[in-house]
Amino acid sequence: MKLISLNVALPRLATYRIQTVNTGIFKQPVSGPVPLRTLNLDGDRQADLMVHGGPNKAVYAYPSEHYAFWAQELPGTQLPWGMFGENFTTEGLFESDLHVGDRLQIGSAIVVVRQPRIPCYKLAVKFRRTDILARFLRSGRSGFYFSVEQEGVVQAGDSIEFLSREPDAISISEMNRLFAEDKYNLELLDKAIGTPALPEDWREYFEKRRSASPVST
Repeated sequence: MKLISLNVALPRLATYRIQTVNTGIFKQPVSGPVPLRTLNLDGDRQADLMVHGGPNKAVYAYPSEHYAFWAQELPGTQLPWGMFGENFTTEGLFESDLHVGDRLQIGSAIVVVRQPRIPCYKLAVKFRRTDILARFLRSGRSGFYFSVEQEGVVQAGDSIEFLSREPDAISISEMNRLFAEDKYNLELLDKAIGTPALPEDWREYFEKRRSASPVST
């Protein structure tokens, strides 16, 4: 497992159709070592801190292996590393293998798996097509957010190693399934709610979903 590309960007204005937004989604690969701090990488910022950024979304990673799928889905679309707004383009990490609370070392930094990425309209601005939101959600290829347990320095080419794993915790792919498809799966809802490292806003969301479930226990 390794870090294929390290991508950062500062917020900029972008216009799509009749809307102009301030967004940090236009990530560009950078070379050399970059400090990873508690809230972000040096040289990287989020524009809307109401829905982006924060300790549980300090850095966003996306598997390089997913790019082949999108090349088939979106023929003719240029897909350089960082196209999905990810900070880390990775190799060997997948949503099905990562559980919330898993700890990994990248360079001299230690990160913790926290949650999947739920697409917002800024992805449509980046791709200049509104259907990308539904396609992205439906694909299950969400990527994943990390929190930073230990600040450090990272760079493209760094190896990625598990320090500890939480096999009983909910996985990123299971969270995607709960959010997009199997919304009232009581077994998965209980698994999510019982995951110690799950961010509190997700826990509240799943608790509300569970209490509204049409299936009684």
